[in-house]
Amino acid sequence: MRRIIITAIAMIFTGLLQAQTNDFYDDAPLNELKMSKVVIAGEVANPGEVDFSALKRREVIVKETLLEGENGKFTGAYLYEGYSLYDILNAAILKKKNEAEFPPIIDLFVEVENASGQKVVLSWGELYYPIHRHEIIIAAAVRRIVPSKTKELWPLPVDSKLVVASDLYTERNISNPVKITVRSSKIAFKIDRNIPDMYAPELQFKAGDKLLRTIEEGKLTGDMVSYGAVFYGRGTGIHGTTPFAGVMFKDFTADLYPVSKQNLMTGMVLVSAPDGYRAVFTYSEIFNRNDQAEVLIVPMYGIKTQGAFLLYPAADYFSDRSIRCLNEVRFLQADEL
Repeated sequence: MRRIIITAIAMIFTGLLQAQTNDFYDDAPLNELKMSKVVIAGEVANPGEVDFSALKRREVIVKETLLEGENGKFTGAYLYEGYSLYDILNAAILKKKNEAEFPPIIDLFVEVENASGQKVVLSWGELYYPIHRHEIIIAAAVRRIVPSKTKELWPLPVDSKLVVASDLYTERNISNPVKITVRSSKIAFKIDRNIPDMYAPELQFKAGDKLLRTIEEGKLTGDMVSYGAVFYGRGTGIHGTTPFAGVMFKDFTADLYPVSKQNLMTGMVLVSAPDGYRAVFTYSEIFNRNDQAEVLIVPMYGIKTQGAFLLYPAADYFSDRSIRCLNEVRFLQADEL
């Protein structure tokens, strides 16, 4: 009898072990979320309702934390399953308002609005240029990531949610999104792609049209960070494999563009060069990363067609938003851009 009992216990224990996997994120039940109709609008030739049935579900893992207190307020750890905005907008036929003036897509961004009227922004670069794709989703299901010792159960959301997995403070994770609007920057630039030996010895930092700071070549200060790089353009391919060493954008401008909930949700940064080449970033993708893939301001002193400053976004697969001869940084809210 004792042998039978021991054998039975061993079988149960073995069964329990076999039921477990090496995946830390599948131990809790998956809960479906209430989905709303989502429409695509704005600068596209084929606006309309999103057909979620035609899309693949993808997973992201998130430690949700609000911008409260000195270091943020943690609210829960989750695995979200849903539909990436990469896939949702993949078949959108772009119809840029400024296409005749500036054909590149790197000044595009999307505004996501929920049923309560809250809005957040995402740059086109966040969706289609990152090394790690499909990390921005509309969640249709959620499961808790439960601590193995405390067994703490974080509160479960009920409605669908926009989830930006690369954000440190998850203020852009708004519930019940219903509209995605594609927009391009309406700020006009003088276009001259034939400037011989283009060089920008000064870099201006603005808030709207207000000049906040100017730095000259040789005057970039701060802790230098070096990133190994394989510099590859979407159109022209490989540019080189030389590392980039520069100052973190967020550190150098922290006093100019302070962190706030509003800035995390709808702040935008427009960067440009003397020839009119420009790109947009969201405030969050520069100031609010949880992956340490920072945007650098790189000194390129004395190098014609490249300096005196270059912008290097380490999280991008392509080099297209790396602005050479960077001469202006402008911070705005999305409705101003």
